[in-house]
Amino acid sequence: MKKTLAVAAVSALSLSLLLAGCGGGGDKGAKKVDYPTKNITMICPWGAGGGTDAVLRALCKAAEKDTKGKTITVSNVTGGGGATGHAAIMKAKPDGYTIGMITFELNSMPPQKLAPFTYKDFDPVIRVNTDAAALTVPKDAPYNTLKEFVDYAKAHPDEISIGNSAPGSVWHIAAGLMAQKTGIKVKHVPFEGAGPAVTALVGHHIQAVSVSVAEVQSQVKAGQLKILGVMDTKRDPLFPDVPTFKEQGVDVVFGTWRGIGLPKGVDPAIKAQISDIFTKAMKDPEFVSYTKKAGLNLAYQNSDEFAKFLKENAELVDTTMDSIGLKKK
Repeated sequence: MKKTLAVAAVSALSLSLLLAGCGGGGDKGAKKVDYPTKNITMICPWGAGGGTDAVLRALCKAAEKDTKGKTITVSNVTGGGGATGHAAIMKAKPDGYTIGMITFELNSMPPQKLAPFTYKDFDPVIRVNTDAAALTVPKDAPYNTLKEFVDYAKAHPDEISIGNSAPGSVWHIAAGLMAQKTGIKVKHVPFEGAGPAVTALVGHHIQAVSVSVAEVQSQVKAGQLKILGVMDTKRDPLFPDVPTFKEQGVDVVFGTWRGIGLPKGVDPAIKAQISDIFTKAMKDPEFVSYTKKAGLNLAYQNSDEFAKFLKENAELVDTTMDSIGLKKK
């Protein structure tokens, strides 16, 4: 189990590549085409205000510097725990003008039989980032460490509500892993993205969230919330005083990933152009600066590397979800 948890953390958290050395990857042999000749729609399967929405909008802003004056409009297509937005990407006209950000849930939905598709139904372009889960609670909560939180939860079984970004989402799995490893019983409350979950936490409608540091950092800095621990192999640079779960005796390393994907059937030459545009955007100084300030961990992979990662991650997520009882038989 220990090995499974560490690997299921989307070992991507420790696979981040130096952007200085990244290139377009798997489509280098494709011919050049005149692209784009019209505006582009970028589908985000999650709500505004969450980590996916934030990193995608920043990336698209950087990408627009290389789209010949054409705009990239981010469209939040939410619902179904990410299934609605991913389906919209998959079913889009394969002309390269409707793109999408695919996320971890693409691999966690199939084990629950929540979506009639898998990663194989998408054409990966590049992986953008990975983020570890963090346990965050209100500033005035009666616990200041992970141990104190666990002790409180054991003394009050099923009284603590932990918000996540949808049933079976990465943050739901993160909370489930924590509960399993610590032996606590909590209630899992789904939202259409991490943003609404964090808003509910600030309003004291729930008692905790298990989302990324990037998705709570502004509220933590504002003194509304506090982070009890991060599910990473190292401390987050934005909050170096917050210990990891492993440092606090709980062996859980877990996180999410995000990338750019296309519906199947896009002309390889157009895909190559899209790959080049977003690879350059990831190197953009303003984008890189933004991600550092936002606490987002860039983890670039070209299309070939991303495709290999998706396959490996799907297998590992399936195993992990089965181990904590979230896989539908």
